[in-house]
This record gives sequence, structure tokens and C-alpha cells, in this order.
Amino acid sequence: MTQHAPLIDRFDRRVTYLRLSVTDRCDLRCTYCMPERMQFLPKADVLSLEELEVLAKGFIARGISKIRLTGGEPLVRRDVMQLVRALGRELGNGLDELTLTTNAMQLATYAEYLAAAGVERINVSLDTRDPALFAQLTRRDGLERVLHGIAAARAAGLRVKINTVALKDQNEGEIPALIRWAHEHGHDLTLIEVMPLGEVEGERVDHFLSLTAVRAALEKHFTLTDLPDSTGGPSRYVRVEETGGRLGFISPLTNNFCAGCNRVRVTATGQLYACLGGAEQVDLREALRSDAPEARLAEALDTAMQIKPERHHFRIAEGEGPALARHMSVTGG
Repeated sequence: MTQHAPLIDRFDRRVTYLRLSVTDRCDLRCTYCMPERMQFLPKADVLSLEELEVLAKGFIARGISKIRLTGGEPLVRRDVMQLVRALGRELGNGLDELTLTTNAMQLATYAEYLAAAGVERINVSLDTRDPALFAQLTRRDGLERVLHGIAAARAAGLRVKINTVALKDQNEGEIPALIRWAHEHGHDLTLIEVMPLGEVEGERVDHFLSLTAVRAALEKHFTLTDLPDSTGGPSRYVRVEETGGRLGFISPLTNNFCAGCNRVRVTATGQLYACLGGAEQVDLREALRSDAPEARLAEALDTAMQIKPERHHFRIAEGEGPALARHMSVTGG
């Protein structure tokens, strides 16, 4: 594929990171993410694996050096390893890292295949190690499978980072123990504030927990030392001196992190969202299915750089609807 100019937005931020959703479907129904009776996209609307590969290679030609496969849950996509292997062959050929975010329900099946394809690290979403609370939060009885998947990933040589959404009156009291458990097993852990995306049952504000408050509470248990580390994302890191492990904080509501944004998200239907918290989008599916897909895709990516906003404007308050109607599983987690 022809090499084109790098992706640089109006604010002189270079975009090097693509979060590419391969499906909006998921085998869990986390209460803060989606309703129990979620209406998933018609399969005909979703890009084929071959189209996703062409799309990803088009981004690599524009300087994208890191791709994270997301969903929904990426490992529920039939034959997803076909795409993983294809992109793995681009490592060292413009692509520096291929990774994915998963709930680990299917991870035991795929861990060794992911490692063989060139994936070196993954993020696993896990909000609790309490079986009853896990079933309550996810509406599924799957904790044992998730823990088995994490163990299988580690056995396959994958580095695992745990992502935990901090939830008031739910997992709030468990966070110190989760940190100890993760660090004992060699995993970093990142705490995330709940994001106001998509309609769910109940009020998100009821369980919103500021990470400023969480950090203050953690400092009663641990000594936290700020670190300059960056993984190219919005996390701010500390070292937990008592465990020797690393802890991240992602706080889209209480601590805006947009100044160094280096990413875009593409949905499984080929819609590029220039900002997780914005409505600005470009239709890449139309470009892919045109008579001149390479040229049209290059034009569409140029347009995306012109509409990428300076920052998001998330708010969360009682009685307010979500900041955006689309669910996180649609945008790509």
C-alpha cells in the first residue's frame, strides 16, 4: 500500500494509535455498559475480516504504529484469529504493537494463538473477584472462566493489565485487595471512572466514583509514588511501594487528559470517531467499498484529522442522559 503523510490533527497532535472494533457483540452484559436486552448491529452492517484488514493496513500506511482490537468482546467474533494473524504479519513493517482488550471469557481458548501471532500484552476488564458481585455487575456467572483465562494468558507469555471500573457502593471497598492480587500475579492494574456513554438501566451517577477520592482512600493503605511512565494512553501511573507494582488512573470526568491524545476509534461498521466523547465521525466503510478504496480512504483520514476536537466534554449528573447515545460496545472499548 502506498505510503502517505502521517496523521496530524489541527492541534498538531500526531495520531499513532488505532482502536479497531471487530464486533459490537459481547458475552457479558455489564450494567454500566449496556442493557440486558442489548440490540446488537445486524451482521450485514459489520465490516468483513478482509475489510478490517485492508482498513488497518491503510492506517499503518499513514503512520499508525499501535493497533488495539476491541469490541464489544473481540474474541466472540467468528474467525477473529484470521485478522489477528494478518495484522501480526505487519509487526516490524510499520506496526510496532498489536494488542487487544478482552473480558477474558474466551481467553483460555485463544491465549496461545494470540501469543503465536505476535501479541505480547493484553488488557483484561475485571471489576471484582467476588463471584456474587461479578454475577451482579455482568449479569452472567463467569468469574471462574475469566480467572482461568487470565492464568492461561500468563502461561502463554502474554503480559496482562487489569482494567477496573471504580464503582461507588459496589467494588469500592474491594479495590485495595484487587490491587494486591493483581500485583502478586505480576499484573499492572488501572482504575477507570465510569463513562456516560449509552442508555443503561438505572442512573450511572449512583455508582460514579471520582478517582481523586479513590486515590485519597488508597493512600490510607499504600504509599503511592507518582511515575513519569506513559504507555501512549490517558493513564497516569503510580508505583505502589508496598507491592512494587504499578497502578494507573484514567479519569475522563475529573481530570481531562485530551492534550496528548494520539488515537482514533473505528467501529465494526467502519465509522471513525475522532474522539471517544464526541460525535465527529467519518464513514470509512463507504470509502472501502468505493471504486477507488485506497484514495478514498486516504481522503477520509485527512478529513478525520480536520474534525478531531481538542477535547471531550463528559459530564455525569443525576437526571441527565448519557453524554452520547452510542454505547461503549459500539464505539469500541
